[in-house]
Amino acid sequence: MGCVSEDPTPVSDSPFRSDPSPRDEAPQFVLPLVVRIERADPPARTDALETAARAVLTVLADERSAGEGEWAEAMRDWQDARIRKVVRRARGAEWRRAGALPGITVTGKSAEVRVFPPVPLDGWPKDLARLQVSGTDLDDPEPPVDADPAAPALWLNPDLGMSAGKAMAQAGHAAQLAWWELSDEERTAWRDAGFPLAVRMADPARWSELTSIGLPLVRDAGFTEIAPGSCTVVADHPVLRREPHGAGGPASTRSE
Repeated sequence: MGCVSEDPTPVSDSPFRSDPSPRDEAPQFVLPLVVRIERADPPARTDALETAARAVLTVLADERSAGEGEWAEAMRDWQDARIRKVVRRARGAEWRRAGALPGITVTGKSAEVRVFPPVPLDGWPKDLARLQVSGTDLDDPEPPVDADPAAPALWLNPDLGMSAGKAMAQAGHAAQLAWWELSDEERTAWRDAGFPLAVRMADPARWSELTSIGLPLVRDAGFTEIAPGSCTVVADHPVLRREPHGAGGPASTRSE
């Protein structure tokens, strides 16, 4: 399935692209997310994806991430370089140790995801570095209900197979792209509503439409699981559908 988009963002200005960029010369940071997966009671896949996306939005909106806040410098450094997100999994004592570190825990229906301020790419806290990355996968016991057409939705590419961990990071990228495109007033309204959103698999016809109308689109750098340049998620926010997308509109961007 192809993906069609207009990308007015110069390579040097995009934090997501894998092409050589001045951003490569900056110190590299990563946004850690940890999902709680207990053996006897794992969360549903869709709920985990939605909770991860809300966790990213929550840390972006947190007062500690702006101005002179305690996380502000790390957030600026992270966004000035490549945008990386890594999802790890924890259970039992691992989850309790992760919860003792500075961060924010976001809960869904069955999922719990803790997001932490960015850390240096090679400087993870010990209690996070020891957690597993690969093989994080989950299932939906029941098919997800249809997404509310009046609410924000993050649509997954139907032609790609991604682990739950990979898809959680990609959903987080898409949520961040939507956040960047909103005005301060629109961000506040979304935050005050509790960041409602849905993550769903698009059908081929919907995917073709969504990737051709200028909505924020995540392209993967291809370091894990899928081919470089693969379009993974479209961020479909009602506000963005109402606004014209021209040379300054939402761009397709590439994730790390």
